[in-house]
Amino acid sequence: MSFNLQEWYDNMNNDNVVFSFRGAITAELITDVLSTVEQKLEEINENPKLKKKVYNVLVEALQNLFHHIDIPPDKELLQLDDRFAIFFLSKIDDSYRITTGNFIKMEKYQILKDRLDQINYLSQDELKSLYKLILNNEEFSDKGGGGLGMIDIARKTGNKLKYTFFDFNKDYNFFSLEVIVN
Repeated sequence: MSFNLQEWYDNMNNDNVVFSFRGAITAELITDVLSTVEQKLEEINENPKLKKKVYNVLVEALQNLFHHIDIPPDKELLQLDDRFAIFFLSKIDDSYRITTGNFIKMEKYQILKDRLDQINYLSQDELKSLYKLILNNEEFSDKGGGGLGMIDIARKTGNKLKYTFFDFNKDYNFFSLEVIVN
């Protein structure tokens, strides 16, 4: 293994973190997390417009994790759950950073990378057109979205999607997505 999951998690989990999670992602967990994050943003008296934007982007990011997660490799050795994921919400100056991490099978790497590169290349108007095109053509995957979640995140934030694929073993990558909401 060239990628150390614990080390990555420890490096990400710093003083700027408002909320973090590491474990099995479930529908119930998503509901609980969203409620907790909403409370935390309320406690720090965040601007209502920014709070709503963070909440909406977080919904998309967590749903992407939930619907597109792969069972991690060596889960017994690493003591991981079947639906293992990591996510952080961090406050950076006047913005928030949402970071997600999960294992993906190597065969999905190029498709996901190409899709993210396409999204990052497009302007806001082009993203809007692509979103409508996918909706109108009903190009949905078996998981339900046709890539709409990532497009929606890019549209809502107006920022590029930062991503990293870490080599884990010959069959898996650890995929990390970072989104800035401001």
